[in-house]
Amino acid sequence: MNWLWQSLYHAAAMLWETLWALVLGFSLSAFLQVFLRNEQIMKHFGQTNLRSVGLATFFGAVSSSCSYAAASAAKTAFKKGAGLVPTLAFMFASTNLVLELGFVLWLLLGWKFLLAEVVGAFVLIAVMWLLVQLTVPKGLIDEARAHDDEEEKSCCHSHSHEMKMPDEEMPGEPFKQKIKRRENWARVAAAFVMEVSMLWKEILIGFLIAGLLMAVVPDDWWKNIFITRGTSSLRLIENAIVGPLIAIASFVCSIGNIPLASLLWSDGISFGGVISFIYADLIIIPLLLIYRKYYGAKAAFYITAIMFASMVVAGIIVDLLFDALGLIPEIRPQNAIAQASFQWNYTTWLDFAAIAVSAGFALIYFRKRTRHENRH
Repeated sequence: MNWLWQSLYHAAAMLWETLWALVLGFSLSAFLQVFLRNEQIMKHFGQTNLRSVGLATFFGAVSSSCSYAAASAAKTAFKKGAGLVPTLAFMFASTNLVLELGFVLWLLLGWKFLLAEVVGAFVLIAVMWLLVQLTVPKGLIDEARAHDDEEEKSCCHSHSHEMKMPDEEMPGEPFKQKIKRRENWARVAAAFVMEVSMLWKEILIGFLIAGLLMAVVPDDWWKNIFITRGTSSLRLIENAIVGPLIAIASFVCSIGNIPLASLLWSDGISFGGVISFIYADLIIIPLLLIYRKYYGAKAAFYITAIMFASMVVAGIIVDLLFDALGLIPEIRPQNAIAQASFQWNYTTWLDFAAIAVSAGFALIYFRKRTRHENRH
């Protein structure tokens, strides 16, 4: 059973090393959701142009980082008339351009991967937009909007209901006044708690899977999955295709993908393959089944195919671009999971501060909820 304890130890150690970054990301995300949230942005999603896609991307980046909640919110916007491209851009940004994912990506893989993630996200959205414009079947969008999704009303309820903020903001309130109101800081605490409650399972599962694979899967096994030698063009294309396929099979989404991405990078997958793997959190099998319930089988297949192709192409373009700029790391360190350990250093103090912040937010949230329940 030594392999089991080894995998659990390294998973727990890596979670400890990234805890402060996760809390920092969740805190900033909660702040942005409360103080920059603007529901009126949604009304601009009906048109497919640079402004609407840009707004959808921005709005997604400052909202939830949970793949299930992002899919649910995007479905709501789409059913109310949002265009397909802005809907997909919003959904993608909600999981791949959020702050907490960026912090963990920087810690585990470095700033070059973080830069590639951001640059590649805009490349992916542009590619996805082009593919939709060229290939969308006539009548598919109307058919998807009209699809009867009564069956899915209870599906992902534990994720989607948490998208709703507990208090209504005052319309037109200036930012300087917003930031002084105690009620708004209570809403920040609520947003923080809800974000954590949506994501803790995905994060925990991601670290556990990465720790388990590190302990039980030999390095040579990975080399049989993705090409590590041969012509550069063949390796580039094959790795960018295999990356999303591994993500689909792993069932891990959002931030939980990053530990496994670190393992894949240390074991030889290409730079672009890592990027396409990270992007593929929106096409894991549970989400594909949800898309089918939301939009119908035909539209779900089309959306999945568009996203998969966009992820592969974005991974290839990012790899070529960063290679031309000399930004692909030349040294592949031992994966971050294997290196993780419990030590008394600055990370420990940052984690203690993160735990204190989390406890403070939780205390504010549960006190407010208790008072609300007592009044009713």
